[in-house]
Parts: sequence; C-alpha cells; structure tokens
Amino acid sequence: MKNPSKKTITFIAVAVFFALLMGLPGYMSSYTVVLVSNILMYVVLTLGWAIFSGPTGYISLAPAAFFGTGVYASAILSLSLPLPLIILIGGTASFVLAFLVGSLTLRLKGMYFTMFTFGLVELVRNGLHWYEVNITGTVGRIILSADNKTVFYAMVFIFMAVVLVSYLIRRSRFGLALQSIGESEEAAAHSGVNVTRVKALTFAVSAFFMGAAGAAMSMRWTYIDPTTAFNIQYSFMPVLMAIFGGAGQIYGPIVGATIFSILEEVLTTKFPYYYMLIFGLTMICVIRFMPHGVEGVIGKWQRKERGLEKAHENPGS
Repeated sequence: MKNPSKKTITFIAVAVFFALLMGLPGYMSSYTVVLVSNILMYVVLTLGWAIFSGPTGYISLAPAAFFGTGVYASAILSLSLPLPLIILIGGTASFVLAFLVGSLTLRLKGMYFTMFTFGLVELVRNGLHWYEVNITGTVGRIILSADNKTVFYAMVFIFMAVVLVSYLIRRSRFGLALQSIGESEEAAAHSGVNVTRVKALTFAVSAFFMGAAGAAMSMRWTYIDPTTAFNIQYSFMPVLMAIFGGAGQIYGPIVGATIFSILEEVLTTKFPYYYMLIFGLTMICVIRFMPHGVEGVIGKWQRKERGLEKAHENPGS
C-alpha cells in the first residue's frame, strides 16, 4: 500500500483545521469569538497584501483604503441587503478602486509607489469626509449590526477564500509572471508578460479580500465614520505582520498575523501605556535577528535538517 503523498497530507490537515475552526464558536466565550474574528481579519489583510507585494516586492500601504471602502459599502447597503451580498459588493468595490488606481500608478516604483499608496488612504478618507460634511450634511453612518458568531463565520469563509486564491496564484503561470516581475520587470516584459496588466489585476485581487474583510467586520459596529473606517493602522499592521512571518510562503503571513494579533491584544490589555514602545522594540528585534521572518527561520532549519540527512546517507563523501 502506497504512503499518502505530501500534498494529500497537507490537504487533509487543512480540511481538518477549517472544520475545527468552524466548530470553535460552540466552545468559546463571546470574548474569544471576537478575538479570533480580529485575528482572522488581520490574517486576511496580511495574506491579501502578500498576494501582490510578496512576489513583486512592491510595498503597498493602501490596505486601509480598500478595507475602508468595504466598510462604507457595508454601511450603505446593510439596511437593505443580506450579509453575503454586502461582503461581495464590498470586495468588488475595493477591486474596482484598486484596478483603476493600479492601472494608472503601478508604473511607479520603490518609495514613490509606497508614498502614493499611503497618500491614497488619506485622499479617500478626506474626500469621503468632505462629501459627507458638504453634500449629505452628516459625518458617519449607522450600520445594521450582526451578532459576533455571524461575523466570525463570515471571516472564516473569507479566510478560506484568500488561502485558496493565494495557493492557486502561486502555482499558476500567473504566479510565475509575478515572480518574474519581482526579479526583473524589464526581463519579464521582454519575455512577453504584460507587466502593467498583471500588476494591476493582482493588486485588485488582493484588494478584493481587504474590502470583503472590511464589509464583514464593520457589521460588529453600530456607527462608522471616515476616521474609523480608514484607520491607517489597517495599512501598517499587515506590512509588519508579513515582515514578521515572511511573505514567501502562505503560512508566513498567517503565522505573522496570528502572533502579532495576540501580541497586540495582550499589550493593549496589560501594558496600555507602553504598548507602542514594546511593539516597536519587538519589530526592531525581528528585523535585526530574523530578517526573513518566521518563514526564514523555518527554511533555515529545514535546510540544516536536509544537510544532516545527506551527510548520514553519504558518510564518506
């Protein structure tokens, strides 16, 4: 009888993990359900960020713009549409925004692209604030809230979707095109890759999940305004989490987002006045001693293990 392949074992492990995740609300307190929902939100934002920025090397600070777009889509539609459709529309609105912006600006490189994406968050936030003050005469909107378990299950399905899409992209010709763009855009263009279209489409796909997460998570709130929806923390945290976990493999952003979400919860609860100081020191230590994140440490350990195995197999070489 043949031993199961590595892919089969991985598939079974992932299926069991998601089955256990779906059953957690029956055994958790309301506080824990909220905490895990927050963790899943950051995992989705970080994985979404890594879909584009991981292979291309472009550092985007736009997640808050796409997350906030999903939040406002939810605020506008929550009184008239069911939650699944609201999430889909929120993700689609972010997809369209990212595709239009990406098509026009992804010719920028390096810090210029990073600065533009940071400015995009402020542009959308202030533009929406101006519209509400001068056109609608109000600031903020009321949201029809959903219970914590409903939001939790919504985040689980979004998490499953972003993991699946990340897996498919990384193992497709599209993923190879992204890798070639990250290595050399000029070489990729000469080999027949439509660099601008691939970058814009990937940027939009990553934004879709950020917008979907925003639409789902906003259902826990009863009121939102531009400052809440477009909080710049939603831009910086996914980048830090991806750096900590590593963006080369799917598990890297998941590990980074999970650990940092728990760390954020503990620090804000136990050390509210020293939270940012401890958080900053943690990031300095990570960058100094783990430049490739948790993924780099695991990869180094795996290479060491393979080296020891080869040494045992060929003791005389």
